[in-house]
Amino acid sequence: MTLKRLSVVLLACLTLSACGGVDPNSPLGQRKAIFKQMLKTGEDLGGMLRGRIPFDGARFAEGAVKLDSLSHEPWKHFPEVKEEDHSSATDDVWRKQARFQELARTLEAATGELVTISQVQPYKASNLGPAVQKVEDACSACHKEFRNH
Repeated sequence: MTLKRLSVVLLACLTLSACGGVDPNSPLGQRKAIFKQMLKTGEDLGGMLRGRIPFDGARFAEGAVKLDSLSHEPWKHFPEVKEEDHSSATDDVWRKQARFQELARTLEAATGELVTISQVQPYKASNLGPAVQKVEDACSACHKEFRNH
């Protein structure tokens, strides 16, 4: 009998915890997943340049290509009208679409430049560092204007 009660309580807890999650197929779930991948990839690149992770030129170049690919993806998951959810995006994303799109293009350009620079060998932090910083600055600029912190 105790095992049955424990099972019912556990099942109830799991059901309730699932209710608070974000649907991974929703626009919010899609963009959150992409932003999370972008963050991880960018942290790895920055970590290599800052000595937190051993530098691996080939892995760095692959990461730059991945980041560039990802940088083109999240924008299509911002619907024309803000959905009623717990998004970190401010209402200005929808009110100031031209500026939001401008910052998206700035990030895409910065990641494209990073890919180009990451192809130059021998790899030098003096070449890669400013390109990574430009990507980080583009992310930060958009977050300052369009993200609830």
